[in-house]
This record gives sequence, C-alpha cells and structure tokens, in this order.
Amino acid sequence: GKGDEGTPGREGGTLLSQNLQMVPVPEPAYGNFFEKHCYVVLHVPQRLKATPGAPKDLHYWIGKMAGAGAEGAPGSLLRHLKEALGGAAVQHREVQGRESACFRSYFRSGIIYRKGGLASARKHVETNVYNIQRLLRIRGGKHVSATEVELSWHSFNKSDVFLLDLGRLMIQWNGPKASAAKKARGLFLTHSLRDRERGGRAQVSVVDDEAEATDLMEIMEAVLGHRVRNLHAAMPSKRMSELQKANVHLYQICQKSKDLVVQELSTCPLTQDLLQEENCYMLDQGSFKIYVWQGRLASLQERGAAFRRALVSFIQAKGYPSYTSVEVMDDGAESAGFKQLFRSWSGQQRKNKNLSGMGKLLQVKLDVGKLHSQPELAAQLRMVDDASGSVQVWCVQDSCRRPVDPKRHGQLCADCCYLVLYTYRRMGLIQHVLYLWQGLQATAHEISALRANAEELDLWYHGALVQEHVTMGSEPPHFLAIFQGQLMIFQGRPSHSRKGHPAPTVSLFHIQGTDSYNTRTVEVPARASALNSNDVFLLVTANLCYLWFGKGCSGDQREMARTVVTIISREDMEIVLEGQEPPDFWEALGGQAPYCSNKRPPEDVCDFQPRLFECSCQAGPLVLTEVVFFSQEDLDKYDVMLLDAWQEIFLWLGAAASEWKQKAVAWGQEYLKTHPAGRSLATPIVLVKQGHEPPTFTGWFCSWDPYKWNVRGGHPDTLRGIITLPRDLRSLSRWPGNDRAGPLALRALKSSEDSSESWSSLSEVGPRSSPRSLGSGGLPQEQLRHRAAKDLPEGVDPAHKEAYLSDSDFQDIFGKSKEEFYSMAKWRQQQEKKQLGFF
Repeated sequence: GKGDEGTPGREGGTLLSQNLQMVPVPEPAYGNFFEKHCYVVLHVPQRLKATPGAPKDLHYWIGKMAGAGAEGAPGSLLRHLKEALGGAAVQHREVQGRESACFRSYFRSGIIYRKGGLASARKHVETNVYNIQRLLRIRGGKHVSATEVELSWHSFNKSDVFLLDLGRLMIQWNGPKASAAKKARGLFLTHSLRDRERGGRAQVSVVDDEAEATDLMEIMEAVLGHRVRNLHAAMPSKRMSELQKANVHLYQICQKSKDLVVQELSTCPLTQDLLQEENCYMLDQGSFKIYVWQGRLASLQERGAAFRRALVSFIQAKGYPSYTSVEVMDDGAESAGFKQLFRSWSGQQRKNKNLSGMGKLLQVKLDVGKLHSQPELAAQLRMVDDASGSVQVWCVQDSCRRPVDPKRHGQLCADCCYLVLYTYRRMGLIQHVLYLWQGLQATAHEISALRANAEELDLWYHGALVQEHVTMGSEPPHFLAIFQGQLMIFQGRPSHSRKGHPAPTVSLFHIQGTDSYNTRTVEVPARASALNSNDVFLLVTANLCYLWFGKGCSGDQREMARTVVTIISREDMEIVLEGQEPPDFWEALGGQAPYCSNKRPPEDVCDFQPRLFECSCQAGPLVLTEVVFFSQEDLDKYDVMLLDAWQEIFLWLGAAASEWKQKAVAWGQEYLKTHPAGRSLATPIVLVKQGHEPPTFTGWFCSWDPYKWNVRGGHPDTLRGIITLPRDLRSLSRWPGNDRAGPLALRALKSSEDSSESWSSLSEVGPRSSPRSLGSGGLPQEQLRHRAAKDLPEGVDPAHKEAYLSDSDFQDIFGKSKEEFYSMAKWRQQQEKKQLGFF
C-alpha cells in the first residue's frame, strides 16, 4: 500500500493481528489503532522499492488492552513474514504510547488511539458518519498522537490540546498553558481528521480564550456539563535525557550446552570490530532501547532465540519497563540509530573506497557550478561555493573586534578568537557565513566576547548570517579554502601583534596539506619529538630556515610547503631530508629525540546517515526526539532542530523560535558530550536560521523548496542584497568576478563549455530552478528594464535582472509566475528576456 498523506517517497503496509489472523487495514484508516488489538506495520522507502533485498522496517504494535498473549505472539509471525518478503528487514517492537521515532514518522498527520476493538466497530474508519460524540486528548511534539478519553471535564488539563468531536462540528480547545507549537500541531491533526473521516464537510472551530468564545463554550457545556472545579496541570511525560541515553553496554549471546547465555562484552565507546558475524549480540541503551544484532553466520538456534531473549528474559532481569523498545536487525541491514552508537562504521559496500571529502573536491573542482545547482554535493563536500567570495576578518581582543589587515588574514593566534565573515553570491542573491574561530588557548572571557560580537554583527545583517563555530585544528574544508592554503596558526602572538614582546629565537611549524584547499600550518613546540615522518616541517632560527621533508610525505605536500614557507619567513632556506639532517638542525631543536615515524593509516570512510532531531528542554534537561525519513516539511517556525551530519552539527532555528537562539549552540555541545560514540567536542556547530539555509544544510534533504519561506519583515535593503554596513565592513578583500577571483573559479571558467560566460555562469541557477524570491517588494521595473549592467542598482545580478521584480510586476510583464518562467527551457527564458528588455 501507499504511505500516509504528506509523506512522498515512502511506502507502507498495515495489517491487524486479530486472534493471530492477518486482517488488512484500509488505507484511509492508517494511523488509527484500536487499543485491544495488535498490528503489523511494514515500511519500504519508495526510492528503494525496486531494489532487490532493499532494507525494510517491520513493526509489531501492541495495544495497551491487547492482553497477555500479545507479548509472545510476534516471534514466528514476523519471522515468516520476513521470509516472505525476501529481503533484509529491521524488526521493531512497539507499545501503545511509547512508539519509536521511526514508527511515529510514518504518520505525519498523527496517531489516533481508539477505544475497544473491531468487535465494537465494523470498520476502522466510517467516513461521512456524523452521529459521533467523543473527546480526544492531543499530545506530543513533532509527531502528535490523539487518545480517546472520558467525555467529561475531568479529562481536561491546562497544558494539553483537546478535540471535542461532535460529527458536523469539531471544537479544538487549547489549554491556557499549551505552547503555540502544540496548538498548531493539534490543529493540523484536527483538519486531517476532518478531511479523512468527514470528507472535509465538518466545521472546525477553536477555543483559544474561553472569554472570547462564549458560544463555543455553551456547546461544550451542553455536552460535557457545567465545569465545577478548576483544571489541573498536566502530568509531564517522562522522557529520557541525552545523558541517560549515553549509558550503552554490549552483550554477546552465547550458546553453552542447551542454554543461551548473555554475557557483557564492552561498554561505550564501542567499535564495529566487536561484532563478529558468527555470533548474536544485544546492545543495551538503558530502558530507552534494546538492539539485537544477528550475525550472518550465527546458528539458527541463536538467531531464533535472540528476539525472545531480549523481549522477555533480559528486560525482566534488568527491571526495565514492559514497554521498552526492541529493535532486531541482521548483519548488513543495520539502522542509522544503531550505527551511530559506534565510534565509526564502514559499510560493506564502502570498505574499498578510500576517497576523502577533499579528494572528491579535487575531482569536481573544474565544475564548481555544481555546488550551486546540486546542494547535495555541497553538503557532502562541506563547501557552499569554491571559496572565491569576499572575506573580512576581525580579532576579538578586550571584548572588542579589531579589523585584521587583509595582508594578514590567514595569520591566527592560538590564544585569540577571530570572526571571519565570508560573503558570496548564490542564485542571484548575496549570502553570508560567519565563522567564529576559537583558539585552543583562548580564555573563557575571550570566547564569551567572540559570541557577543558575533551577535552584534548578526544584528547589522538583520539575522541573515549563518554562524559556524570552529575550533582550532578542526577547521572545515571551506574555511581552509577561504585562505587558499595560507592559514597560519601561531602559538603566541604573531610578529605584527606581539606589542613589543621579543620573537622567539627558534620556531617550528607543522605544514599539513596537498593543495590550496586543504592546507593549514600550525606552530608546534620547537622540539624534535614534534616531528612526524608523514609531513613537512619548517624550522625557523635566527639566521637560517630549514624545510624538513619526512620520508612519508608526497610530492604534492612538498610543493605546497614551498609556497607556504615564503609567508612565514624571508630568511635563507635550506632543504633537509629526513635522515640527512645537519648537526645545527638538531641543536636548534635541543637535541635528537624519538618522534612518530609510523605510516599514517588511511582515513576512515564512515557510513553514517544524517539524522534530524527535535530539540526540547521545557521540563528540565535537553531531550532530543528523532524525526526519521525527514524532509523540509518537518521544519516549522516553532522548531529548534538538530541535524547531525556527523562531520558537523547544524542547529536550525524556526522564525518563531528566536527565544532559544542563545541556548541552541549549547545544545549542540551537550549532544556531542553525551553521544555514546565518543564524538569530538571540536566538531563544528553551525547555527542556521529559517530562510537563510546554506546548501551545506539543504543538501542533506531529498528536496528543498527555496520559495517555501520568503524572507519577510526584515530590512527592505536586506531583501535586495544591499545592506547598510558598519564602517569596517565596507571594504571587502575579494569578490568573485574581480581580478582576484580564486584560482578555482578561473580554472572553472577556462574549462566551461562556453568560455564567453562571465562569473555569473558559476552561480546562476539551472534550467529547473530560479533565484530566491525577494518577497512582495522587489525593485521598480524602471530600474531594471533596458538597463546596462553599469546602470543597475548596487547588488543586482545583471544575469538575473528579472528576479528582482516583485511577484505582481513579474506576472504583469511576463504573463506568468516566476515558478512557471524558471521551469521553462533556458533558451526560452533567454528569448523572452531579450524581447522584454531584461537580457
């Protein structure tokens, strides 16, 4: 069958287990569950439908009134169903009210728990039936559920949303302490119920303030009686914090004689090599979830008993609640949540791939236009563009930001903090990324000042800055590419800012990288033990510089090092090969000492999928609720969402969630600290606001509509790409299209099929997309039509003059909407623009 409404690209099938008989559930009833029954739910992602052996999710759902026999029923039932499907499947055990995030993600409109069983209703859902009186309590976060409760005022509380369903009239009553997000999600479920069960022919009314809805309150009191006492507060639902979820233990299931024995093997952080294909294992994540992993070569007895052992014996022995979630998977069909409990995970299909992100960048760097037209590529490479935009750098000192001379933009200090503002064009509009670079030796006061200055800059730009928190040594590829291989990190203050302090007589620099897109140079202690045979080092003394090549470094490393050393020192330079060092070399380092000479292992290629979480801390500690099979539809203005792309963490702020802005980055840091896999706390954290998403974020979504959120209500100049800047922002060091465009852009131009195209060919959109809407304002057509590039207003892209029209003016002039226009073939777009004076 098909998935529920609003979930394109998914396929699901739902069956009811009634006395162990499989009874199909009609599609309009998907999401309705009778509490006296058990259900089997099958899900296959639509994109994998035609793939042989594609992974599937098989859920066994138990109603709270299903009876004791329901617990042991699923074993043989699911095993036979899994064999019939002929492919790998992850089995899940679900209990009413405690369903997994994966299960809830199938029912975007919400889950409805219905009293009784099929004996009390011949059909799951009887459409166009209006002789109904029921009361539903609506609860939950991103995925809501509605539970049928007693038709009485005693069922109400101050914090939840309730739906009084009277057939032709549906009254949604919002608790006085219910959040705006809960009210909006409740209304979405209410409208969904109306459309599915009444064909859209029932009236929906909302009581948000009883004093202003006296007519609706009269109807409610006629049904429920007069309310004689005050409402009580809702009992907060118990949800596990991230710290509780970090308690992970791995157990092996062993067969000894005729018995199966469960013995503890390891605790976090776990490594993938602990799982042997001859055995079965249980991974215990406390009472949050239990995973059962079955090796492909494990005995049939072990595989058959693994689910039963986890379901009954282990849960009882640990004293966990009976509703504890259980997930059973085969070797090679692991879920994303299971993989991320390990320090690293390499899929079978990727074990022979040895291509890092920057290696892939080298392959595609002659076609950087793809970074704009294919955001999925930008996300994988972590590059918003080819780094040839404009750059401004400030050093944060004494709580103030001080501009850094453009000649020294790449020279940073380990005991300082810096703001690096990068500006570029995409889809005809100006975009901004603000990097908050934190030195490892920076004080807490300096870090606090860094964030305060970043907020001040964000105010100048009316909230349009994407803010990325970067820790020294963990700079993302795009940050390195901005400085074109000339990033230097000094342990103390560099010579231009030492303020009278004498420079050290001997300095040692570690040069890492093979080209201008991945090279960083870091000052290290001037001792022989700091050397490494895999890299290049520069030893600077009072009279001479030594460029030391380790035996394991490549030709690209040597060539890149030769270009870097001229920036550090102008002294005479001598090339030194490892093993042929002169005595003066060792003397400058304080004598010979052991150093790392082992060959560097190849970089791990991790097979992790991005994961999206809803953030909440309403009742104390941070709680993250996963949204599985996520899409742009899962983001709304009330949300704070965390997207874990493994190499970096994104915090997405909805337009109505600005109150959580100050806490969002701290939530990302807490997520890393409590992650069972032992994640690096230096992982970059990116703060993204609704309407200003960079391609490195949108590329992780299957599809992204840039018109879904028009930026409204901001400064009018912001919508046109023209921003009034503070004085120290008005002169920018580089801009694409000028003489100093980056080498990557120049090479891309040379390799372009049409060499006559200008820089705009790199940033223009493809034939199936269009520049971002400018909102309802736009520019007057007189400033755009029949105007040469030099006569256009500042900030207007000459290649897309038509995009700066308001929507209404565009419709009047072109006779069609912007969406219709940009869906046309490119040659037809150009033809119409010529005829109408916009070419």
